[in-house]
Amino acid sequence: MAESWATLGVDLHLEPALAGGLRRGLTDALRDAVRTGRLAPGTRLPSSRTLAADLGIARNTVAEAYADLVAEGWLTARQGSGTRVADRVVAPPPAAAGPGRREPGRPAHSLVPGTPDLAAFPRAEWLRAARRALATAPSDALGYGDPRGRRELRTALAGYLARVRGVRATPDTVVVTAGTSHALRVLGTMLRARGADTVAVESYGLDVHWRLLRAAGLATPALPYDARGTDPRAPDGAAAVLLTPAHQFPTGTPLHPDRRAAVVDWARRTGGLVLEDDYDGEFRYDRQPVGALQGLDPDRVVYLGTASKSLAPGLRLGWMVLPPALAEEAVAAKGHVDTCGSLDQLTLAEFLTSGAYDRHVRSARLRYRRRRDALAAAVADRAPSVRVTGIAAGLHAVLRLPPGLEQPVVQAADLQGLALHGLTYYRHPDAPADPSDALVVGYGTPSDSAWTGTLEALCRVLP
Repeated sequence: MAESWATLGVDLHLEPALAGGLRRGLTDALRDAVRTGRLAPGTRLPSSRTLAADLGIARNTVAEAYADLVAEGWLTARQGSGTRVADRVVAPPPAAAGPGRREPGRPAHSLVPGTPDLAAFPRAEWLRAARRALATAPSDALGYGDPRGRRELRTALAGYLARVRGVRATPDTVVVTAGTSHALRVLGTMLRARGADTVAVESYGLDVHWRLLRAAGLATPALPYDARGTDPRAPDGAAAVLLTPAHQFPTGTPLHPDRRAAVVDWARRTGGLVLEDDYDGEFRYDRQPVGALQGLDPDRVVYLGTASKSLAPGLRLGWMVLPPALAEEAVAAKGHVDTCGSLDQLTLAEFLTSGAYDRHVRSARLRYRRRRDALAAAVADRAPSVRVTGIAAGLHAVLRLPPGLEQPVVQAADLQGLALHGLTYYRHPDAPADPSDALVVGYGTPSDSAWTGTLEALCRVLP
């Protein structure tokens, strides 16, 4: 029986125009694909037999089109190498102009917080873990999966979080997410389904988190903030509060012990929930880390963690530890299939259980502590009117400035190619204005090779 579809060779999508004949239509389609860059230089094309079978045309038609384009210099044909796209200068398609696009003025340095040193990602160790995980993965790991996430990872996380952060968890109360933003989207859906309409948030934080909760139909009033940090007394009617108690982002202070107890008492008294974002809990430099708030009452606190700061945000791996009574509701809000890559989950599970994660965190902790110390020393030497504040923790520090200088310094940094955010950038729209001016410096963001130059660029714009 004649073959109606080629089973060997490489695939190539073409739609030859019929007007003017098949040979001309095919030649024009191939030439256009090369000219526009859709077929890059060096791309191997299907054999004439394969392409003819795929398109349902005569083999000679394809061979003649190839010959025409070889003669024109668009393709090359060599014995044993097949037909390939020739090396030519291809004009790239015009880039779409999007909001905020700044190709000419792209910063030379960045101190915007939110990412670790991505160049320090443990590629070799991660690859070894991935190989072990893939070699031992059961076949069902390639299916749609449990919406809670792979049990191997949930088990590894429950043990790790109990050991390192004092979290009380079992594999059944852990739900794997694609980062903290995904977790908040799930929790917002769950809270609305329960009839909630308000989640109180901190006066300073990430606007993306507020927007996610608002998108779920929840109001997000700002909690008061004073010299002792966030005052977690939620307004009447709030169903939950979102906090960063171990290291407030971005002000850099921990939640006062009295207020830790008070917010848990509030949750018990009102039936509310505390959403604890422990985004950088592993990184403490001058003291024993404070335990997770969740350990005080696992029935009233939802613990949120992520690999975005310890490893890389591109992994899209995070987790929630939920009160047992809410685990099924959260799973229903997340959906009926796992939304996180199962092989990456198995790799992280192997990374955790093998001890590679602990080793990486310890190494990163030493690197970031040295950077913070270098930042503090440089500021004290070059800008004595500026104070480094907040506890020695995490991947960012707050630099308090003389009054009225926040915006001028940020603007001066921009002119010198340094991406830098002021504290005002992170203030909730409903929060009272803070009379003090400050910078939020993400010292974890630059690579090791860029750190010295980035620190020098910062010192040049400080008063």
